[in-house]
Amino acid sequence: MVRHYDAIVIGAGSMGMAAGYYLARQGVKTLLLDSGDPPHQWGSHHGDTRIIRYAYGEGRLYVPLALRAKELWSELAEETGKRLFVQTGVLSAGLADAPFLREVQESAAQYSLPLEVLDAAEVGRRWPGIRLPAEFIGCFEPTSGVLYSEECIRAYRSRALACGAELRIGERVTGIRAERDGAIVQTQTDTYSGSTLLISAGAWNAGLLASLGLSLPLTPTRKTVSWFAADEQLYSADRFPAFLFTLADSMFYGFPSLDGAGVKVGRHDGGQPADPDLLDRTFGLYPSDEADTRSFLERFMPQAAGPLRQGKVCLYTYTPDEHFIIDRHPEYPHIVIAAGFSGHGFKFASAVGEAASQLITRGKSEIDLSLFAVTRF
Repeated sequence: MVRHYDAIVIGAGSMGMAAGYYLARQGVKTLLLDSGDPPHQWGSHHGDTRIIRYAYGEGRLYVPLALRAKELWSELAEETGKRLFVQTGVLSAGLADAPFLREVQESAAQYSLPLEVLDAAEVGRRWPGIRLPAEFIGCFEPTSGVLYSEECIRAYRSRALACGAELRIGERVTGIRAERDGAIVQTQTDTYSGSTLLISAGAWNAGLLASLGLSLPLTPTRKTVSWFAADEQLYSADRFPAFLFTLADSMFYGFPSLDGAGVKVGRHDGGQPADPDLLDRTFGLYPSDEADTRSFLERFMPQAAGPLRQGKVCLYTYTPDEHFIIDRHPEYPHIVIAAGFSGHGFKFASAVGEAASQLITRGKSEIDLSLFAVTRF
């Protein structure tokens, strides 16, 4: 006998687990399906930490979503008693005329967000571990910081289950059949029916959506992050910010040393297109896995370029414009899509989960999602 649910969520990672909680909290009979046991290393959420910032260089239309996400992360921390956020501040650095930094400043001005614009000398005085060229500036947002990404998912998981959601782990979806009033979801072990459906399966979204007649330009991409031994007197989280550097031909981001783990650094651009089912997760497979981040540190934060402590492989799923897809299926409005988060989506997961739950239960969200329309492709 096929079990029926009000809502089925395929992919219980960042966005899906949050959506599952907000659905279950409203009394919606919710099934969460995941091929792993979230949080896990197969999605795009592992690696311990993610930056959250509000003066948004990728576009000021993101700011209301970021501010709502901030509120919801705070609520989740209070509900669960878990430490989910560390207010380290975030420093964005680069040439003064860099479009990203101009947008950071303009979004801060439009939404009255606290932001300090510092010249290179002041950055060096405030954080002696940073060495900036004289022509660089730094935009410091003191209220932003670091989310413990895997703890965030554990917190949403516990709350979703407490509210009555059902989570089925180790069940990979092998097929979806859309119907006029619902959907049938087939996994390796069972079949389920749902009145509504959220597809939030990260790098696996493209294949699932193709089975519903929707071909989207989603590109899963192999990415790496590295942790390096650093001078704790300079780079510990109580005295050093998270950071983002926009350079002429690249973009790097990173974290202070949290609990003595070392400075964590990643390159936002680049990477290798990858089939998520065939991805080799061996760090060091490419020389650039360590070389890119090490050369960045040697240039800008030399006392953080110590021995490599660890490296991890993860996945971005890019859209062509690097904006998200959060929308209803154009032919099946009871099917909602959350996809293409392009390496900068986790900070928004709480607000995206809430918005997706509203699309499912109400047909529209309280927050403006027009930037993320699926029809733009």
